[in-house]
Amino acid sequence: MSRYQSRQETGKFDCIARTRVLYYIYSGTQPEGGAKWNIPLCIKIQMKGGSGVYQQEPYNEVVASAVMRRLGVGHVDYTLTSDGDKPYSLCESFITPETELIPAWRVQQTLKKRSERSPRDHFLACCDALGVPGVMDALNRMLTVDYIISNEDRHFTNFGCVRNADTLEWLGLAPVFDSGTSLWYNSLRVGTRVESKPFRKSHDEQIRLVDDFSWFDISALRGLDEEIIGIFAASGEIDEARASAIAKAVVERAGQIERLRLEHKPSVVTTIREHQRQEAETPRKQSGRKTQQER
Repeated sequence: MSRYQSRQETGKFDCIARTRVLYYIYSGTQPEGGAKWNIPLCIKIQMKGGSGVYQQEPYNEVVASAVMRRLGVGHVDYTLTSDGDKPYSLCESFITPETELIPAWRVQQTLKKRSERSPRDHFLACCDALGVPGVMDALNRMLTVDYIISNEDRHFTNFGCVRNADTLEWLGLAPVFDSGTSLWYNSLRVGTRVESKPFRKSHDEQIRLVDDFSWFDISALRGLDEEIIGIFAASGEIDEARASAIAKAVVERAGQIERLRLEHKPSVVTTIREHQRQEAETPRKQSGRKTQQER
């Protein structure tokens, strides 16, 4: 945090959300015409604490950042800090004065949900209607990461789409953020089954929604277990045994993704619109088979 030269805190600390927003003034130098100018830049920083016995959420954010950085998944990068004896995660806002985040719950109001359409397919259809690019690939990656870290709280307000605030041009799915409620953060036993969100209640079911694993490179996660243990080493509440158990569980879940990648057949669905076309044809094909059987 040394590059943040001065700090102004605004607002009260939210004890329920354990979140505080800070504004840092970064003084950088930029050469222009042979001269160097000091240019102050206001950067919005989110500072978020932990909960429960382990105060684990801030460390989880850093672990999630490490996983996504290794896999090349677009994400918000988190670092650690402390205030007294309390750990906090820090991240810079990915929203600029020129952009805005439209949460998923608002995106999915674009169209009326058809009864036969699943929540994921409805979200994809809404993104297609709006013209949001690259959603299927980004969603595949987000759900894969959530499986690896056993995320329990990917609700419809902590992911969404980004657009230009002036032109209203859609830029794509937002980088992955807010992954702290993961890694069995509130459980005494590591590796137990936990519920998932937002499309299925089970991680084993939700990961089956991923259409393509070709981007997943298991070799990029080599040494991840040691990195995870190193991240938790800064915690006074998480002992080495728990840190090692978390690291082992993450590596095992990543191995399961690799097995899915090897057995997964290449998807013929290349666009959301093609996906919708196939979805619409399925009931007609089933109806045709039924008619032939009746005959």
